[in-house]
Amino acid sequence: MKIIILGAGQVGGTLAEHLAREENDITVVDTDGNKLRELHTKLDIRTVVGPGSYPMVLRQAGCEDADMLIAVTSQDEVNMIACQVAHTLFRTPTKIARVRATAYLTRRGLFAHEAVPIDVLISPEQVVTDHIRRLIEHPGALQVLEFAGGLVQLVAVKAIYGGPLVGQDLAFLRRHMPSVDTRVAAIYRRNRPIIPRGDTVIEADDEVFFIAARRDIRAVMSELRRLDRDFRRVMIAGGGNIGERLAEHLEHSHQVKIIEHSLERCTVLSERLDRTVVLHGSATSKRLLEEENIEECDIFCALTNDDEVNIMSSMLAKRMGAKKVLTLINNAAYVDLVQGGEIDIAISPQQATIGSLLTHVRRGDIVNVHSLRRGAAEAIEAIAHGDTQSSKVVGRAIGEIDLPRGTTIGAIVRGKEVMIAHDDVVVESGDHVILFVIDKRRIRDVERLFQVGLTFF
Repeated sequence: MKIIILGAGQVGGTLAEHLAREENDITVVDTDGNKLRELHTKLDIRTVVGPGSYPMVLRQAGCEDADMLIAVTSQDEVNMIACQVAHTLFRTPTKIARVRATAYLTRRGLFAHEAVPIDVLISPEQVVTDHIRRLIEHPGALQVLEFAGGLVQLVAVKAIYGGPLVGQDLAFLRRHMPSVDTRVAAIYRRNRPIIPRGDTVIEADDEVFFIAARRDIRAVMSELRRLDRDFRRVMIAGGGNIGERLAEHLEHSHQVKIIEHSLERCTVLSERLDRTVVLHGSATSKRLLEEENIEECDIFCALTNDDEVNIMSSMLAKRMGAKKVLTLINNAAYVDLVQGGEIDIAISPQQATIGSLLTHVRRGDIVNVHSLRRGAAEAIEAIAHGDTQSSKVVGRAIGEIDLPRGTTIGAIVRGKEVMIAHDDVVVESGDHVILFVIDKRRIRDVERLFQVGLTFF
Protein backbone atom coordinates (compact mmCIF):
# COMPACT_ATOMS: atom_id res chain seq x y z
CA MET A 1 0.00 0.00 0.00
CA LYS A 2 1.10 3.58 -0.64
CA ILE A 3 0.72 5.37 2.70
CA ILE A 4 1.49 8.97 3.68
CA ILE A 5 2.11 9.63 7.38
CA LEU A 6 1.92 13.23 8.60
CA GLY A 7 3.98 13.74 11.75
CA ALA A 8 7.34 12.15 12.60
CA GLY A 9 6.78 12.21 16.37
CA GLN A 10 6.55 9.15 18.64
CA VAL A 11 3.37 7.73 17.06
CA GLY A 12 4.20 8.66 13.44
CA GLY A 13 7.77 7.33 13.75
CA THR A 14 6.71 4.06 15.42
CA LEU A 15 3.96 3.55 12.83
CA ALA A 16 6.39 4.19 9.93
CA GLU A 17 8.70 1.57 11.44
CA HIS A 18 5.89 -1.02 11.66
CA LEU A 19 4.60 -0.41 8.15
CA ALA A 20 7.98 -0.10 6.41
CA ARG A 21 8.90 -3.58 7.73
CA GLU A 22 5.84 -4.93 5.93
CA GLU A 23 6.98 -3.74 2.50
CA ASN A 24 4.59 -0.80 2.20
CA ASP A 25 5.52 2.34 0.26
CA ILE A 26 5.79 4.91 3.06
CA THR A 27 6.27 8.69 2.92
CA VAL A 28 6.59 10.68 6.16
CA VAL A 29 5.91 14.43 6.22
CA ASP A 30 7.04 16.76 9.03
CA THR A 31 8.23 20.33 9.53
CA ASP A 32 11.25 19.06 11.52
CA GLY A 33 14.00 18.06 9.08
CA ASN A 34 16.17 16.52 11.84
CA LYS A 35 13.45 14.05 12.89
CA LEU A 36 12.97 13.05 9.25
CA ARG A 37 16.71 12.54 8.73
CA GLU A 38 16.80 10.28 11.80
CA LEU A 39 13.92 8.19 10.44
CA HIS A 40 15.40 8.07 6.94
CA THR A 41 18.74 6.68 8.17
CA LYS A 42 17.11 3.66 9.81
CA LEU A 43 14.12 3.00 7.52
CA ASP A 44 13.58 2.53 3.78
CA ILE A 45 11.06 5.38 3.44
CA ARG A 46 10.62 8.71 1.60
CA THR A 47 10.49 11.95 3.60
CA VAL A 48 9.14 15.40 2.77
CA VAL A 49 9.83 18.53 4.85
CA GLY A 50 6.90 20.93 5.20
CA PRO A 51 3.48 21.54 6.80
CA GLY A 52 1.30 18.49 6.19
CA SER A 53 -1.86 20.48 5.50
CA TYR A 54 -0.40 22.41 2.53
CA PRO A 55 -1.68 21.14 -0.87
CA MET A 56 1.79 21.54 -2.42
CA VAL A 57 3.44 19.46 0.33
CA LEU A 58 0.79 16.71 0.01
CA ARG A 59 1.29 16.64 -3.77
CA GLN A 60 5.06 16.35 -3.24
CA ALA A 61 4.43 13.43 -0.86
CA GLY A 62 2.48 11.62 -3.59
CA CYS A 63 -1.08 12.18 -2.34
CA GLU A 64 -2.44 11.98 -5.92
CA ASP A 65 -2.12 8.19 -5.98
CA ALA A 66 -1.84 7.35 -2.25
CA ASP A 67 -4.09 4.63 -0.80
CA MET A 68 -4.14 6.15 2.66
CA LEU A 69 -3.33 9.33 4.58
CA ILE A 70 -2.58 9.00 8.32
CA ALA A 71 -2.45 12.42 10.01
CA VAL A 72 -0.83 12.13 13.44
CA THR A 73 0.85 15.52 13.92
CA SER A 74 0.62 17.10 17.38
CA GLN A 75 -1.99 19.62 16.15
CA ASP A 76 -5.62 18.56 15.70
CA GLU A 77 -6.28 21.40 13.26
CA VAL A 78 -3.41 20.42 10.94
CA ASN A 79 -4.66 16.81 10.94
CA MET A 80 -8.22 17.86 10.14
CA ILE A 81 -7.28 20.32 7.36
CA ALA A 82 -4.87 17.78 5.81
CA CYS A 83 -7.73 15.25 5.53
CA GLN A 84 -9.99 17.91 4.00
CA VAL A 85 -7.32 18.85 1.41
CA ALA A 86 -6.56 15.18 0.61
CA HIS A 87 -10.28 14.53 0.08
CA THR A 88 -11.09 17.66 -1.95
CA LEU A 89 -8.00 17.86 -4.17
CA PHE A 90 -6.69 14.30 -4.38
CA ARG A 91 -9.68 12.01 -3.58
CA THR A 92 -7.51 9.95 -1.20
CA PRO A 93 -9.58 6.79 -0.45
CA THR A 94 -8.84 6.42 3.30
CA LYS A 95 -8.09 9.27 5.70
CA ILE A 96 -7.18 8.60 9.33
CA ALA A 97 -6.60 11.45 11.80
CA ARG A 98 -5.56 11.80 15.40
CA VAL A 99 -7.88 14.26 17.15
CA ARG A 100 -7.33 14.92 20.86
CA ALA A 101 -9.55 17.83 21.87
CA THR A 102 -12.89 16.75 23.34
CA ALA A 103 -14.33 20.06 22.04
CA TYR A 104 -14.14 18.47 18.54
CA LEU A 105 -14.88 14.88 19.53
CA THR A 106 -18.19 15.68 21.24
CA ARG A 107 -19.72 17.52 18.24
CA ARG A 108 -22.03 15.16 16.40
CA GLY A 109 -21.88 15.19 12.61
CA LEU A 110 -18.60 17.12 12.47
CA PHE A 111 -16.56 14.21 11.10
CA ALA A 112 -18.68 13.15 8.14
CA HIS A 113 -18.12 12.87 4.39
CA GLU A 114 -19.91 16.16 3.72
CA ALA A 115 -18.28 18.02 6.67
CA VAL A 116 -14.70 17.20 7.80
CA PRO A 117 -14.04 14.04 5.74
CA ILE A 118 -12.15 11.80 8.18
CA ASP A 119 -12.85 8.08 7.77
CA VAL A 120 -11.26 6.97 11.04
CA LEU A 121 -10.75 9.09 14.16
CA ILE A 122 -8.00 8.09 16.59
CA SER A 123 -8.04 9.54 20.11
CA PRO A 124 -4.84 8.33 21.85
CA GLU A 125 -6.01 9.55 25.26
CA GLN A 126 -9.17 7.45 25.02
CA VAL A 127 -7.24 4.38 23.81
CA VAL A 128 -4.74 4.66 26.70
CA THR A 129 -7.50 5.37 29.26
CA ASP A 130 -9.40 2.22 28.19
CA HIS A 131 -6.15 0.24 28.38
CA ILE A 132 -5.48 1.39 31.98
CA ARG A 133 -9.12 0.89 33.01
CA ARG A 134 -9.01 -2.77 31.93
CA LEU A 135 -5.80 -3.32 33.91
CA ILE A 136 -7.43 -1.85 37.02
CA GLU A 137 -10.45 -4.14 36.51
CA HIS A 138 -8.09 -7.18 36.32
CA PRO A 139 -5.59 -6.90 39.20
CA GLY A 140 -2.46 -8.93 38.43
CA ALA A 141 -2.71 -8.68 34.62
CA LEU A 142 0.11 -7.14 32.57
CA GLN A 143 -2.10 -6.58 29.55
CA VAL A 144 -5.83 -7.02 28.87
CA LEU A 145 -7.13 -6.90 25.28
CA GLU A 146 -10.75 -7.13 24.17
CA PHE A 147 -12.22 -8.71 21.04
CA ALA A 148 -15.69 -9.16 19.56
CA GLY A 149 -17.14 -6.24 21.52
CA GLY A 150 -15.69 -7.46 24.82
CA LEU A 151 -17.02 -11.05 24.65
CA VAL A 152 -13.46 -12.42 24.49
CA GLN A 153 -10.34 -11.21 26.29
CA LEU A 154 -6.67 -11.95 25.77
CA VAL A 155 -4.79 -11.51 29.03
CA ALA A 156 -1.06 -11.52 29.77
CA VAL A 157 0.00 -12.53 33.29
CA LYS A 158 3.31 -13.41 34.89
CA ALA A 159 3.26 -16.94 36.31
CA ILE A 160 4.24 -16.76 39.99
CA TYR A 161 6.18 -19.42 41.88
CA GLY A 162 3.63 -21.44 43.86
CA GLY A 163 0.76 -20.91 41.37
CA PRO A 164 -1.25 -24.16 40.80
CA LEU A 165 -0.19 -24.43 37.14
CA VAL A 166 3.53 -23.62 37.57
CA GLY A 167 5.58 -26.77 36.97
CA GLN A 168 2.62 -28.44 35.19
CA ASP A 169 2.07 -29.00 31.48
CA LEU A 170 -0.75 -27.20 29.64
CA ALA A 171 -2.79 -30.39 29.25
CA PHE A 172 -3.10 -30.34 33.06
CA LEU A 173 -5.00 -27.03 32.85
CA ARG A 174 -7.83 -28.67 30.91
CA ARG A 175 -7.99 -31.64 33.29
CA HIS A 176 -7.79 -29.36 36.33
CA MET A 177 -10.51 -26.95 35.09
CA PRO A 178 -12.90 -29.06 33.01
CA SER A 179 -15.71 -26.49 33.27
CA VAL A 180 -13.62 -23.54 31.99
CA ASP A 181 -12.58 -23.42 28.34
CA THR A 182 -9.37 -21.47 27.68
CA ARG A 183 -6.34 -21.59 25.43
CA VAL A 184 -2.80 -20.42 26.01
CA ALA A 185 -1.94 -18.43 22.87
CA ALA A 186 1.76 -17.82 23.60
CA ILE A 187 4.37 -17.97 26.34
CA TYR A 188 7.35 -15.63 26.65
CA ARG A 189 10.24 -17.04 28.66
CA ARG A 190 13.20 -14.72 29.25
CA ASN A 191 11.80 -12.53 26.42
CA ARG A 192 11.76 -15.39 23.90
CA PRO A 193 8.47 -16.69 22.46
CA ILE A 194 7.38 -20.32 22.88
CA ILE A 195 4.54 -21.76 20.80
CA PRO A 196 2.50 -23.66 23.40
CA ARG A 197 1.67 -27.37 23.01
CA GLY A 198 -0.08 -29.75 25.38
CA ASP A 199 3.25 -30.92 26.85
CA THR A 200 4.67 -27.38 27.35
CA VAL A 201 5.49 -26.90 31.05
CA ILE A 202 4.87 -23.46 32.59
CA GLU A 203 7.76 -22.10 34.64
CA ALA A 204 7.79 -19.35 37.27
CA ASP A 205 8.27 -15.86 35.71
CA ASP A 206 6.87 -16.97 32.32
CA GLU A 207 4.70 -14.31 30.69
CA VAL A 208 1.61 -16.26 29.67
CA PHE A 209 -0.92 -14.96 27.12
CA PHE A 210 -4.20 -16.80 27.42
CA ILE A 211 -7.56 -16.27 25.76
CA ALA A 212 -10.96 -16.98 27.27
CA ALA A 213 -14.53 -15.72 27.40
CA ARG A 214 -14.70 -12.60 29.57
CA ARG A 215 -16.60 -14.43 32.33
CA ASP A 216 -13.80 -17.04 32.72
CA ILE A 217 -10.78 -14.70 32.89
CA ARG A 218 -10.49 -14.52 36.69
CA ALA A 219 -10.75 -18.30 37.08
CA VAL A 220 -7.84 -18.86 34.66
CA MET A 221 -5.74 -16.09 36.23
CA SER A 222 -6.09 -17.77 39.63
CA GLU A 223 -4.37 -20.88 38.20
CA LEU A 224 -1.27 -18.93 37.20
CA ARG A 225 -0.86 -16.69 40.23
CA ARG A 226 -2.51 -15.87 43.53
CA LEU A 227 -5.32 -13.44 42.68
CA ASP A 228 -4.68 -9.89 43.85
CA ARG A 229 -7.59 -8.41 45.75
CA ASP A 230 -9.72 -5.93 43.83
CA PHE A 231 -8.31 -2.43 43.56
CA ARG A 232 -10.47 0.01 45.53
CA ARG A 233 -8.19 2.93 46.41
CA VAL A 234 -6.68 4.56 43.32
CA MET A 235 -4.22 7.46 43.31
CA ILE A 236 -3.52 9.23 40.01
CA ALA A 237 -0.48 11.47 39.47
CA GLY A 238 -1.26 13.95 36.69
CA GLY A 239 -4.61 15.57 35.96
CA GLY A 240 -4.23 15.86 32.18
CA ASN A 241 -6.67 14.35 29.67
CA ILE A 242 -5.84 10.74 30.57
CA GLY A 243 -5.86 11.33 34.33
CA GLU A 244 -9.19 13.18 34.14
CA ARG A 245 -10.85 10.55 31.92
CA LEU A 246 -9.66 7.71 34.13
CA ALA A 247 -10.90 9.44 37.30
CA GLU A 248 -14.23 10.16 35.64
CA HIS A 249 -14.63 6.48 34.77
CA LEU A 250 -13.55 5.13 38.17
CA GLU A 251 -14.88 7.64 40.69
CA HIS A 252 -18.31 6.02 41.16
CA SER A 253 -16.87 2.56 41.86
CA HIS A 254 -13.48 3.38 43.45
CA GLN A 255 -11.99 5.86 45.93
CA VAL A 256 -9.99 8.16 43.63
CA LYS A 257 -7.45 10.89 44.37
CA ILE A 258 -5.65 13.01 41.74
CA ILE A 259 -2.41 14.91 42.37
CA GLU A 260 -1.94 17.85 39.97
CA HIS A 261 0.83 20.49 40.16
CA SER A 262 -1.06 23.24 38.27
CA LEU A 263 -3.47 25.14 40.54
CA GLU A 264 -5.48 26.32 37.52
CA ARG A 265 -5.92 22.73 36.32
CA CYS A 266 -6.88 21.64 39.87
CA THR A 267 -9.75 24.16 39.79
CA VAL A 268 -10.97 22.78 36.44
CA LEU A 269 -10.76 19.16 37.70
CA SER A 270 -12.64 19.90 40.93
CA GLU A 271 -15.47 21.46 38.90
CA ARG A 272 -15.68 18.59 36.39
CA LEU A 273 -15.31 15.58 38.71
CA ASP A 274 -17.98 14.54 41.22
CA ARG A 275 -16.36 12.33 43.84
CA THR A 276 -12.64 12.49 43.09
CA VAL A 277 -10.42 14.20 45.69
CA VAL A 278 -8.24 16.74 43.81
CA LEU A 279 -4.89 17.51 45.48
CA HIS A 280 -2.62 20.42 44.51
CA GLY A 281 1.06 19.48 44.74
CA SER A 282 3.89 17.38 43.31
CA ALA A 283 3.60 13.60 42.88
CA THR A 284 7.28 13.32 43.83
CA SER A 285 6.69 14.96 47.24
CA LYS A 286 7.30 12.39 49.96
CA ARG A 287 5.42 14.53 52.48
CA LEU A 288 2.30 14.77 50.30
CA LEU A 289 2.24 11.00 49.65
CA GLU A 290 2.68 10.37 53.39
CA GLU A 291 -0.18 12.75 54.29
CA GLU A 292 -2.45 11.03 51.77
CA ASN A 293 -1.72 7.56 53.24
CA ILE A 294 0.05 6.13 50.21
CA GLU A 295 0.56 2.84 52.11
CA GLU A 296 -3.22 2.24 51.91
CA CYS A 297 -3.29 2.83 48.13
CA ASP A 298 -4.12 -0.27 46.00
CA ILE A 299 -2.78 1.18 42.75
CA PHE A 300 -0.78 4.31 42.02
CA CYS A 301 -1.06 5.49 38.37
CA ALA A 302 1.62 7.93 37.20
CA LEU A 303 0.07 9.65 34.15
CA THR A 304 1.83 13.01 33.80
CA ASN A 305 3.41 13.98 30.45
CA ASP A 306 6.91 13.80 31.96
CA ASP A 307 8.57 10.35 31.91
CA GLU A 308 11.06 11.21 34.66
CA VAL A 309 8.31 12.45 37.01
CA ASN A 310 6.27 9.32 36.28
CA ILE A 311 9.19 6.96 36.96
CA MET A 312 10.40 8.76 40.10
CA SER A 313 6.93 9.19 41.62
CA SER A 314 6.12 5.51 40.92
CA MET A 315 9.31 4.28 42.58
CA LEU A 316 8.71 6.55 45.56
CA ALA A 317 5.06 5.43 45.89
CA LYS A 318 6.09 1.76 45.72
CA ARG A 319 8.79 2.17 48.37
CA MET A 320 6.32 3.98 50.62
CA GLY A 321 3.84 1.09 50.50
CA ALA A 322 1.58 1.40 47.42
CA LYS A 323 0.51 -2.18 46.51
CA LYS A 324 0.86 -1.72 42.73
CA VAL A 325 2.26 1.01 40.51
CA LEU A 326 1.38 1.67 36.88
CA THR A 327 3.52 4.12 34.90
CA LEU A 328 2.92 5.88 31.59
CA ILE A 329 6.20 6.15 29.63
CA ASN A 330 6.50 7.95 26.29
CA ASN A 331 10.11 7.02 25.60
CA ALA A 332 9.82 3.44 24.31
CA ALA A 333 13.46 2.74 25.26
CA TYR A 334 12.58 3.16 28.96
CA VAL A 335 9.63 0.75 29.02
CA ASP A 336 11.56 -2.53 29.15
CA LEU A 337 14.15 -1.02 31.50
CA VAL A 338 11.69 -0.22 34.27
CA GLN A 339 8.90 -2.82 34.07
CA GLY A 340 9.09 -5.76 36.42
CA GLY A 341 11.28 -4.11 39.07
CA GLU A 342 9.66 -1.60 41.41
CA ILE A 343 7.33 -0.59 38.61
CA ASP A 344 4.71 -3.31 38.09
CA ILE A 345 3.28 -2.17 34.74
CA ALA A 346 4.82 0.27 32.27
CA ILE A 347 2.55 1.50 29.47
CA SER A 348 3.74 2.93 26.17
CA PRO A 349 1.02 5.22 24.70
CA GLN A 350 2.50 4.69 21.22
CA GLN A 351 2.10 0.91 21.36
CA ALA A 352 -1.48 1.25 22.63
CA THR A 353 -2.33 3.67 19.80
CA ILE A 354 -0.47 1.78 17.04
CA GLY A 355 -2.90 -1.16 17.33
CA SER A 356 -5.92 0.99 16.52
CA LEU A 357 -4.08 2.44 13.51
CA LEU A 358 -2.93 -0.96 12.23
CA THR A 359 -6.54 -2.23 12.28
CA HIS A 360 -7.27 0.04 9.31
CA VAL A 361 -4.06 -0.74 7.42
CA ARG A 362 -4.43 -4.52 7.37
CA ARG A 363 -5.84 -6.17 4.24
CA GLY A 364 -8.83 -8.51 4.44
CA ASP A 365 -11.72 -7.94 6.85
CA ILE A 366 -9.66 -7.14 9.96
CA VAL A 367 -11.71 -5.55 12.74
CA ASN A 368 -9.18 -5.46 15.58
CA VAL A 369 -5.39 -5.35 15.87
CA HIS A 370 -3.39 -5.15 19.10
CA SER A 371 0.35 -4.62 19.07
CA LEU A 372 2.12 -6.74 21.71
CA ARG A 373 5.60 -7.13 23.15
CA ARG A 374 6.72 -3.68 21.95
CA GLY A 375 5.49 -4.43 18.43
CA ALA A 376 7.17 -7.84 18.05
CA ALA A 377 3.83 -9.72 18.09
CA GLU A 378 0.22 -8.99 17.17
CA ALA A 379 -3.22 -10.19 18.18
CA ILE A 380 -5.68 -9.93 15.30
CA GLU A 381 -9.45 -10.31 15.00
CA ALA A 382 -10.43 -11.20 11.43
CA ILE A 383 -13.81 -12.03 9.93
CA ALA A 384 -13.98 -15.14 7.73
CA HIS A 385 -15.88 -14.72 4.44
CA GLY A 386 -16.69 -16.88 1.42
CA ASP A 387 -17.22 -20.62 1.07
CA THR A 388 -15.08 -23.77 0.82
CA GLN A 389 -14.08 -22.88 -2.78
CA SER A 390 -13.18 -19.20 -2.32
CA SER A 391 -11.79 -19.16 1.24
CA LYS A 392 -8.74 -20.84 2.79
CA VAL A 393 -10.44 -21.03 6.21
CA VAL A 394 -14.25 -21.35 5.76
CA GLY A 395 -15.53 -24.93 5.99
CA ARG A 396 -12.25 -26.18 7.43
CA ALA A 397 -11.53 -27.47 10.92
CA ILE A 398 -8.88 -25.41 12.76
CA GLY A 399 -6.52 -28.42 12.72
CA GLU A 400 -6.68 -28.46 8.87
CA ILE A 401 -5.93 -24.74 8.31
CA ASP A 402 -2.45 -24.09 6.98
CA LEU A 403 -1.48 -21.39 9.48
CA PRO A 404 1.74 -19.40 8.95
CA ARG A 405 4.58 -20.41 11.27
CA GLY A 406 4.34 -18.83 14.72
CA THR A 407 0.57 -18.21 14.38
CA THR A 408 -2.11 -19.70 16.63
CA ILE A 409 -5.90 -19.36 16.55
CA GLY A 410 -7.12 -18.63 20.07
CA ALA A 411 -10.89 -18.40 19.73
CA ILE A 412 -13.83 -18.05 17.36
CA VAL A 413 -16.87 -15.88 18.05
CA ARG A 414 -20.08 -16.85 16.23
CA GLY A 415 -22.85 -14.37 16.99
CA LYS A 416 -22.73 -14.16 20.80
CA GLU A 417 -21.20 -17.62 21.22
CA VAL A 418 -17.52 -17.86 22.20
CA MET A 419 -15.74 -21.04 21.06
CA ILE A 420 -12.20 -21.58 22.27
CA ALA A 421 -10.12 -22.94 19.39
CA HIS A 422 -9.71 -26.72 19.37
CA ASP A 423 -8.54 -28.68 16.33
CA ASP A 424 -12.04 -30.01 15.49
CA VAL A 425 -13.85 -26.61 15.51
CA VAL A 426 -14.98 -25.78 11.94
CA VAL A 427 -14.83 -22.14 10.76
CA GLU A 428 -18.01 -20.76 9.19
CA SER A 429 -18.54 -17.65 7.07
CA GLY A 430 -19.10 -14.62 9.32
CA ASP A 431 -17.08 -16.04 12.22
CA HIS A 432 -14.75 -13.66 14.07
CA VAL A 433 -11.42 -15.47 14.29
CA ILE A 434 -8.90 -14.30 16.92
CA LEU A 435 -5.27 -15.04 16.07
CA PHE A 436 -1.97 -14.54 17.85
CA VAL A 437 1.06 -13.89 15.60
CA ILE A 438 4.47 -14.00 17.29
CA ASP A 439 6.43 -13.24 14.10
CA LYS A 440 5.46 -9.92 12.47
CA ARG A 441 7.03 -11.04 9.18
CA ARG A 442 4.10 -13.48 8.81
CA ILE A 443 1.39 -10.79 8.94
CA ARG A 444 1.02 -10.70 5.14
CA ASP A 445 0.48 -14.49 5.10
CA VAL A 446 -2.23 -14.15 7.77
CA GLU A 447 -3.95 -11.41 5.74
CA ARG A 448 -3.88 -13.61 2.60
CA LEU A 449 -5.48 -16.40 4.59
CA PHE A 450 -8.58 -14.20 5.14
CA GLN A 451 -8.78 -12.70 1.66
CA VAL A 452 -11.57 -14.14 -0.46
CA GLY A 453 -10.74 -15.69 -3.85
CA LEU A 454 -12.37 -14.45 -7.08
CA THR A 455 -14.78 -17.39 -7.24
CA PHE A 456 -16.70 -15.77 -4.36
CA PHE A 457 -17.66 -12.86 -6.60
